[in-house]
Amino acid sequence: MRVLVLTAVAVIVLAAGLWARSTLLAPAKEFSTPMGAGSLYALKVATLDGKPADLAAYEGRVTLVVNVASQCGYTPQYAGLEKLYRELAPRGFAVLGFPSNDFGGQEPGTAEEIGQFCRKNYGVTFPMFAKVVTQAGPEQSPVYAFLGESGSLPQWNFSKYLVDRNGKVAAFFPSRVAPDAPELRAAIEKALAH
Repeated sequence: MRVLVLTAVAVIVLAAGLWARSTLLAPAKEFSTPMGAGSLYALKVATLDGKPADLAAYEGRVTLVVNVASQCGYTPQYAGLEKLYRELAPRGFAVLGFPSNDFGGQEPGTAEEIGQFCRKNYGVTFPMFAKVVTQAGPEQSPVYAFLGESGSLPQWNFSKYLVDRNGKVAAFFPSRVAPDAPELRAAIEKALAH
């Protein structure tokens, strides 16, 4: 009986590990049809310093929405995100950073601490917004509720949603896809061309 219980536990642990690995290492997902009836650009949020912000300001642009964190192994991606932003902003592109403490408690700081960290260490100039909850539940940000309609929610920090000029999710990239990854760059170029 004990062997049977141990075998069952081992199978459950193995299955959970395989699911987590497949989720974290899953390839980018592209969407050919709009997901849901709304638009990301119909939402209102708060900036990192707490001021009201209307995402309608980004309508007509291609945006990359990223759940960021200051104490993560992926935190150096800030540099690549800033590089993308500076290079492609003149063509109608923006990076939108949404700090989140959802994964590993890796964004514990205040808004002021987050802003100072990003400017000092990575020279971040792209728009940063108030800390949010990305995961489904009563505290989930409306931004991530909308993005989640695509069928993908972040499994870790620095997950990336490419949003087209109409506010629809065009593609999702997991954390491991760096800002300079060819597949991300190709998807951005494709969205900018439309």
